[in-house]
Amino acid sequence: MNYKDQYQFWLEDDYFDAKTKEELKAIANDEKEIEDRFYRELEFGTGGLRGVIGAGTNRMNLYTVRKATQGLANYILKMGTQDKGISIAYDSRFMSPEFADEAALCMAANGIKAYVFDALRPTPELSFSVRYLGCTAGIVITASHNPPEYNGYKVYWEDGAQVTSPRDVDIINCVKAVTDYHTVKTMDKQAAIDAGLYITIGAEVDDAFIAELKKQIINPEVIKEVADDIKIVYTPFNGTGNVPARRILKEIGFKNVYVVPEQEMPDPKFTTLDYPNPEDPKAFTLALKLAKEVQADIVLATDPDADRLGIYAYDTKSGEYVPFTGNMSGMLIAEYILSQRKAKGLMPANPALVKTIVTTNMADVITKAYDVKMIEVLTGFKYIGEQIKWFEENNTYNYVFGLEESYGCLAGTHARDKDAIVAVMCLCEVAAWCKKNNKTVWDMMVEMYEKYGYFKEDLYTITMKGKDGAEQIAAIMEKLRANPPKEFGAWKVKEMRDYKSGKTVNPETGEEGETGLPTSNVLYFDLSDDSWCCARPSGTEPKIKFYMGVKGSSLEDASVKVTALTDALKAKLD
Repeated sequence: MNYKDQYQFWLEDDYFDAKTKEELKAIANDEKEIEDRFYRELEFGTGGLRGVIGAGTNRMNLYTVRKATQGLANYILKMGTQDKGISIAYDSRFMSPEFADEAALCMAANGIKAYVFDALRPTPELSFSVRYLGCTAGIVITASHNPPEYNGYKVYWEDGAQVTSPRDVDIINCVKAVTDYHTVKTMDKQAAIDAGLYITIGAEVDDAFIAELKKQIINPEVIKEVADDIKIVYTPFNGTGNVPARRILKEIGFKNVYVVPEQEMPDPKFTTLDYPNPEDPKAFTLALKLAKEVQADIVLATDPDADRLGIYAYDTKSGEYVPFTGNMSGMLIAEYILSQRKAKGLMPANPALVKTIVTTNMADVITKAYDVKMIEVLTGFKYIGEQIKWFEENNTYNYVFGLEESYGCLAGTHARDKDAIVAVMCLCEVAAWCKKNNKTVWDMMVEMYEKYGYFKEDLYTITMKGKDGAEQIAAIMEKLRANPPKEFGAWKVKEMRDYKSGKTVNPETGEEGETGLPTSNVLYFDLSDDSWCCARPSGTEPKIKFYMGVKGSSLEDASVKVTALTDALKAKLD
């Protein structure tokens, strides 16, 4: 069926409810809107679903959620692991509880037990719960840091990580195979409860999750020593982080934690935020105002599903709060963990740090300094989670830390996804340690630059929505592949890595090699002068992202260089 036929089918078929049909009737004269809603199925990608809430095949709604769940249920049944059940969590967004129930009842109708959290929970706790409960899989309903009109559906497997190849492809194929909405199963909620197929979970899992986080504290005595003096401002961005983040900070001894009142409680509209993303400086407006009022040492923000963390730290020299990128905060935690573990004799045998290919090259230098193995993986925290599984299965390395540039990291192995709750705890411990040693968190960052080099990264993003946007993004990638640049301004390309083909090439010699990583639609350019850039279409948003990294002789020099590299890249796209 073409998009017009699909539109008519949704309008006329008895399967779809009256409210859905009313929404669709309201757009009857808007051909472009009808096309956008029905020109394709909302793609079930390697991370699951993500899209705008609304009626239509290309939207997040009860029917697309139910259909995706039937595909996942079919895969679980095919694997024969249905007796282990599935864990389901959700965030504060519009329709999140409803989508969670829809997924649970579809699973129940397929004879698969669903453990559903009694209220909103952070994504890392869902990841933890899968292994804690011994489930075969997990689902979290969230659109992470996307605008309020979005929601999403992420799938986890029994190791607590999002699914990777080849399992992701197998699940996608099972979802695609569900073509008839009438074949999708569901059942009454009370009937599912009575049958023991819908089980509510909560406090027990919370307690176990918090207990695991506490195991990552290295210097508890330092926290107690400065607890009266240190001040922390925190905002959960109206999402899931509020309860667990405040709980862990209180239980480990922090006394002065100030929460931004306007962003404390769940709010699917994110009323005080244009964009609930800790990468956006504007999102910190209220938190920084409160920080100045209480004279906070550190300012922390978690995104709505609490897997990403943004921070600002006070600089005594300027009297201002300095923003940290995900690279900076990740390196700060890494330096603290590695230095303190080494100093206290707590470093495990064969330690390893895992980062993604677009994460700062400072990680290379830090791991060398502490004799820690550094492993590089594709973009996406699931690949870091996958490494933890392999370490355990093969008894090779001991995981000590993992990070990606997009404000996500994981200390510990309790979860297999990025965890902003443990990151909040770690950064507050770092702040306490700095306080005891008469310095600020920013002072520590500057010391790291002086020790390891002035690394600086930037991100240039182009947003292109709808069918036309997707085609334009594909065209940009094709252009870069067909005519790969030999230089970006003053920087020469030493090697191009095409992760889609799995090939590397030296543009000067023509020498080819292998990337050694799974297939992904990513182009990486290794440049002269310790620099690099990378092109990657987003898998969750209608965007193409360009990552850049440089190394300067000072913070100012690094800033000049990364701006020049960004400008050179933009010129190549014109």
